[in-house]
Amino acid sequence: MKIFSGNSNLSLANKIAKHVGISLGDVELKQFSDGELHVAFNENIRGEDVFLIQSTNSPSENLMELLLMLDAAKRASAKTVTAIIPYYGYSRQDRKDQPRVPISARMILDLIVAVGVDRMVTMDLHSPQIQGFTNVPFDNLYSRIVLFSHLQSYNLNSSNGVVLAPDVGSAQMSQSYAKKLGLSFALIDKRRPKHNVAEVVSLIGDLDNKTVFIIDDMIDTAGTICNAARTAVNNGAISVIAIATHPVLSGPAIERLKEAPIEKIIISDTIQITDKQLFDKLEIISVAEVFAESILRINQGGSISSLFK
Repeated sequence: MKIFSGNSNLSLANKIAKHVGISLGDVELKQFSDGELHVAFNENIRGEDVFLIQSTNSPSENLMELLLMLDAAKRASAKTVTAIIPYYGYSRQDRKDQPRVPISARMILDLIVAVGVDRMVTMDLHSPQIQGFTNVPFDNLYSRIVLFSHLQSYNLNSSNGVVLAPDVGSAQMSQSYAKKLGLSFALIDKRRPKHNVAEVVSLIGDLDNKTVFIIDDMIDTAGTICNAARTAVNNGAISVIAIATHPVLSGPAIERLKEAPIEKIIISDTIQITDKQLFDKLEIISVAEVFAESILRINQGGSISSLFK
């Protein structure tokens, strides 16, 4: 078994390799003077189970690096090639919801499969049905494996704590957290008049005099989660804690989160956070151990589903 990483999230990749008990393999990733990418494995991978760690968030070079590494690994006679994609970008457009638009989530998977991947592993897909967009084994891990114990430390119950889903799309994830943590559940009815703009229409559930967990799969521009926090406070919440797996944090996200009535924002490290994006409210919990365990089980022929139990 050998593990390699692209440039999207070297910090997480090193943590994963450390938990597995090996060092990251030597792969050369550079650009030609015109911007084209060059990829080369600097060690023998013939007959090896190769794991490539790379998120597909912006910039688009991250996706191209993954595709080129996959192709290079297959051409170097790797026994199997598994793509470990902590954050699967382009997942939000998973259906044709208006005329003349692509189904990006399917198209990106087609590209990855076309270069010969044997298996894919990701975490908290924006829409779980994306797993069905390909016939290649595609495992969707859950960040709650590491987040549950952290949230349990708040010692809340159904009388003083509630999990608030900021929109219908995150209701299933939020209900799962509420059930496992023994908290009550609430839901916000949200509308999107245009991309990256969210408006709260109504609230279902009781937040009065309770600590509120707002749980979502990602924070992009932070409009959804900040609007949900303000709605919670306006409806009697005593404190608000935001939890998200993928810290996309684009555009005005940082300023919005700083100004929002949120006590703490708990995120994972599926996406690399820059020093400029760090601020006092932010708490980062690593999911490296979950990915490391999945790699070991795949390599040893173990069960991935039992990891969720």
